[in-house]
Amino acid sequence: MGFIVGIIIGLVVGIAIIIGFVKLENSRSKLRSQLANTVAAFARMTVEDSRKLLPPEFYPSWVVFSERQKLTWLNHHLTKIWPYVDEAASDLIRASVEPVLEQYRPAIVASLTFSKLTLGTVAPQFTGVSIIDGDKNGVTMELDMQWDGNPNIVLGIKTLVGVSLPVQVKNIGFTGVFRLIFRPLVDEFPCFGAVSVSLREKKKLDFTLKVVGGDISAIPGLSEAIEETIRDAVEDSITWPVRKVIPIMPGDYSDLELKPVGTLEVKLVQAKNLTNKDLVGKSDPFAKMFIRPLREKTKRSKTINNDLNPIWNEHFEFVVEDASTQHLVVRIYDDEGIQASELIGCAQIRLCELEPGKVKDVWLKLVKDLEIQRDTKNRGEVHLELLYIPYGSGNGIVNPFVTSSMTSLERVLKNDTTDEENASSRKRKDVIIRGVLSVTVISAEEIPIQDLMGKADPYVVLSMKKSGAKSKTRVVNDSLNPVWNQTFDFVVEDGLHDMLVLEVWDHDTFGKDYIGRCILTLTRVIMEEEYKDWYPLDESKAGKLQLHLKWMAQSIYRDS
Repeated sequence: MGFIVGIIIGLVVGIAIIIGFVKLENSRSKLRSQLANTVAAFARMTVEDSRKLLPPEFYPSWVVFSERQKLTWLNHHLTKIWPYVDEAASDLIRASVEPVLEQYRPAIVASLTFSKLTLGTVAPQFTGVSIIDGDKNGVTMELDMQWDGNPNIVLGIKTLVGVSLPVQVKNIGFTGVFRLIFRPLVDEFPCFGAVSVSLREKKKLDFTLKVVGGDISAIPGLSEAIEETIRDAVEDSITWPVRKVIPIMPGDYSDLELKPVGTLEVKLVQAKNLTNKDLVGKSDPFAKMFIRPLREKTKRSKTINNDLNPIWNEHFEFVVEDASTQHLVVRIYDDEGIQASELIGCAQIRLCELEPGKVKDVWLKLVKDLEIQRDTKNRGEVHLELLYIPYGSGNGIVNPFVTSSMTSLERVLKNDTTDEENASSRKRKDVIIRGVLSVTVISAEEIPIQDLMGKADPYVVLSMKKSGAKSKTRVVNDSLNPVWNQTFDFVVEDGLHDMLVLEVWDHDTFGKDYIGRCILTLTRVIMEEEYKDWYPLDESKAGKLQLHLKWMAQSIYRDS
């Protein structure tokens, strides 16, 4: 009996084990099938699908979604045809660059030409290509290029004293992005009329100079002057927005040539909290600004000695050639006298961020290098007022450019007064924005503690920087959030070039303690006529002022 029971139990257990094993295998098979489907789905995913599933901030830094396609096939064929490209490109470079070299020829050099020019046997490598959308009348293509070549470039240099020097340009390393614009599109093969070629972005350009059979350092300053000339020539001959238009089909393509499209008016107001570069005393800062880094197109401010919070209040004007891609670069230096100036920091702003015809007031943070995105060191800030005026009136903005010595900002502000006389007979005049500035000091908040009792006795000193006129509010005792509601009027003789300075002080029985200040140009109040706003205190840990400003204008002219 026990034997039969054992057989039955064994059969039941065996059948149960078989059923469990079959279910386990079926489950594992289903999981494998689901995993295979998941892997297949991931394989079919596009970059856009990945971005929808996971926001960019969750990706590690080494994950990059590139929109540029590989060009292995182009590099393979370019290597084959490079000897023919070399000959054609050498002639094109000689014809295009040689006049520019002569234009930027250093003062110590009598002539500067190419003695030899071949691009060598090493073809450049194109590492990526992309198509830029948005051009309805053409096709815009950008090519990433890298070239570590072995060219044979010899410059024939003749100095002012009659000495001839053959200078070889060696060890050229170049990385950049070229832009090709196929425009206009036509209904005949090859379907476009011309190709415009330009260096859209110059990421790296390294080279060395060597006098054939001699030492270039034998003539002091020659190497630096020639290197600067070469870089200026590259910048002015092919770097965007400069372009070389190559006609493919007969026609007039003058509209594709580089033309100025507007003017950028820049007021360099001030800088604050600059890094001190001097061991003794403070830095002597000055600014250089440019849209294209050419010597004659770079503007320089005056030097402010021994000051880490300099006030310049200077006007500069730049020609804009492509507002959609160009940017204004500001570099702040420490003036070292006869020695090379030391860079304190730099900043840039894209011109496409400016609204035509409207003044933009910005503070830009200074960084060590514009190519390095992460710079945690505090190098200071620079304060600018920017006004972009496009040429022509087709966009609804009145053309402010007439024959006079007024800046663009002055022309915008006084456009109505410039039509009173015929431009051809009008004497050269400078406009003066004259009027009465009414300043109401309303209140302050979050004034830093100045007294042992945890309070302060603040008051405000108001002054016009150019005229020197001064006024001050009453003292509000024992308050970190004082309310004054006091109004002061200043007669301003030159509103565009004057500034309002407000200094907050703590009153003590036997003296006073400086708290902070605000510096305001009059551009905004002249254009808006009246406004109320809060301003943070500079040179202070905390605190802000509430002001109400009103302008009553009276424009006059002076002959120059």
